[in-house]
Amino acid sequence: MISATAADSGFACTKALGHLPIIQRNTLESWGCGPARPLPYACIHLAFEAQAAAAPQQIAALCLEQSISYEQLNRQANRLARHLIEQGVVAGDTVALFVERSIPMLVGLLAVLKIGAAYVPQDARITPPAQLTMILETLSSAVVLTLSGLKDRLPLAAGQPCVCLDEFLAQQPWVAEECLLDVAAPDPASLCFVLFTSGTTGRPNGVRVTHRNVCNILLTAPGNLGIKPGMSVGQILNIAFDMAAWEILGCLAHGATLLIRQQDIGETARHCQVLIATPSILATLDPRQCPTLEVVAVAGEPCPQALADRWAAHCTFYNGCGPTETTIVNTLHRHVPGARLTIGKPTPNNTVYVLDEHGQACAPGAVGEMWAGGDGVTAGYLHNPLLTAQRYRPDPFLGAGRMMFHTRDLGRWTDEGALEHLGRVDDQVKVRGFRVELDALATTLEACGACSRAVALKFDSQHLVAFVTPATVDIPAARQYCAQRLAYYCVPAVIFAVDLLPLTARGKVDKALLLQWARDSEEGRQLLLSTGGRA
Repeated sequence: MISATAADSGFACTKALGHLPIIQRNTLESWGCGPARPLPYACIHLAFEAQAAAAPQQIAALCLEQSISYEQLNRQANRLARHLIEQGVVAGDTVALFVERSIPMLVGLLAVLKIGAAYVPQDARITPPAQLTMILETLSSAVVLTLSGLKDRLPLAAGQPCVCLDEFLAQQPWVAEECLLDVAAPDPASLCFVLFTSGTTGRPNGVRVTHRNVCNILLTAPGNLGIKPGMSVGQILNIAFDMAAWEILGCLAHGATLLIRQQDIGETARHCQVLIATPSILATLDPRQCPTLEVVAVAGEPCPQALADRWAAHCTFYNGCGPTETTIVNTLHRHVPGARLTIGKPTPNNTVYVLDEHGQACAPGAVGEMWAGGDGVTAGYLHNPLLTAQRYRPDPFLGAGRMMFHTRDLGRWTDEGALEHLGRVDDQVKVRGFRVELDALATTLEACGACSRAVALKFDSQHLVAFVTPATVDIPAARQYCAQRLAYYCVPAVIFAVDLLPLTARGKVDKALLLQWARDSEEGRQLLLSTGGRA
């Protein structure tokens, strides 16, 4: 990783802000820095252990008819940790956790953390074996944690050590004796987990997330979501998705009960008090059918204003933003129905800068790219120093060797000092030679009244298409609404109305599948004919 000296930092900060009037400079420095907050624990599993000591009989998790108390979960994790140490796992290792949502998954996750190692989660039911193979090749420990029903799906080498968590727990269920561990002192800079995101080269990129990163968002407000003992938190997300750590570790660190879903997300949502989801998942739920919900938080993709208004009228609603590389979310905003929807301000101990292409701070109201700094910035990519150097840069504002991350999100500061998310740099496309922001087109469609959700896509060099829900949307009226408000080249050539938008395994809109639907449609074939078949 690149580092910056204090002298270099002072020069760079002056260069980044010096072009602005002093009032704007002071304003941006104030808006861009989240409040300073101390962290009660150095590592996230220490917060769990404190809850286990304070309320050992409290139920930690429910899954179907099975439950486990905090005491039982702590003892079983200790027992498994001892076994993993005997298998050669040491502090600093990266350990495969190829499982599905379950109570044994929690035991495996905590056992790895207790050793001082990092867990690497994948849902083995749906992750292609070839991708699992590529991930295994990057890990330092050969041990794989899985479940007996999934073992045959894993691309294990001959003789590779594998622990089926459900079978291990069944050997000595809910042991009563003390299982203490003798491990190194916890280090907040040590890795907590490694999350693999899709890479541009076809190989997944592993983001190295530290305990300091995780504790910073989960143990401070508002990222802690007010979770406390006696509350129930839904666990509905894919475990390979960073927001699943928000559900799982956020719940266990605060003494609440984790409700682990099966197939029906709605069933879990109807019984929990805290729900963390993507907007696409939340759009499939009806707040009237979720009477116990007190807090809902969304992130992972842009949230439509109407969706935020509907849920904010029902419960406390947070809209957040932040890529995996900044640890789950690094901005969070409590939304009030009818107010302009933003992603809020930097969370505690975090910073956000809106910079232009020259690395200079944008004036309030001006659009730029968001860079993230502070304690949420992760430790770079696993075994990929080149990509790390490209995406992580020395932070000219914080200095002292601190790093900032290039989110590639477009944003601007409002007059009230909140951040508006204006899409991704990746969503800026060229059509007929003009630059178009796909998220801006989708937002316009969502504002037409009858449309609850919209996705805009580049079909080819000449055309845009869009998908809207529900299927009853008046397509001619929606197109006219766009034509009255947008430049002609921004108006979709075809708008498809569907009942539901397809989702990826991580709960986001599956844009690749939508584009394929468009190409396979009669309208899509006509568009391709009009451009000579050039996509």
